[in-house]
Amino acid sequence: MINPLKFIQAVKNEAFRVSWPTGKETLTGAVMVVLLAIVAAIFFLILDQILKFLLNFTLTISF
Repeated sequence: MINPLKFIQAVKNEAFRVSWPTGKETLTGAVMVVLLAIVAAIFFLILDQILKFLLNFTLTISF
């Protein structure tokens, strides 16, 4: 069992060793996530419209 005070000191020391991203890196990452989410949404919108058209076309064919 480790002493809680020593554990907290070890966590504090480890936090100082972490290389935290800069504000610019964080902003760049956030912008990339938003842009990729928009691209994915547009892709699935187009795919959905194509499949809807094909399904309606298939269901309206009469033999």
